[in-house]
Amino acid sequence: QLQASGGGLVQVGGSLRLSCTASGGTFSGYAIGWFRQGPGKDREFVASLSGTGTNTHYATSVEGRFTISRDNGKSTVNLQMNSLKPEDTARYYCARVGGSDLRIPSDWGPGAQVTVSS
Repeated sequence: QLQASGGGLVQVGGSLRLSCTASGGTFSGYAIGWFRQGPGKDREFVASLSGTGTNTHYATSVEGRFTISRDNGKSTVNLQMNSLKPEDTARYYCARVGGSDLRIPSDWGPGAQVTVSS
């Protein structure tokens, strides 16, 4: 199962880094994506990264502010979130992803809460 960590409360304009790890194994070589679900909203795609780390995809709403990266040696995929806005408030989930643009998720973990206060 994939586990997201690093969430918390941050002020507008601040930064947080989320980490995704695989409990009981490794996801080296798998494409991993981040998704989020805000209050009263559907779950939406945020960013994804290929197994090799060479291909990335971002939602328009976070492009230029968020960066996804991976450390296969540590079996970790990180999401660096900068210039946070109140609309970034959501529960963030990592998942294995597939599809041509790496946006089709599977193997959800429990997620991590990110709250951006104004």
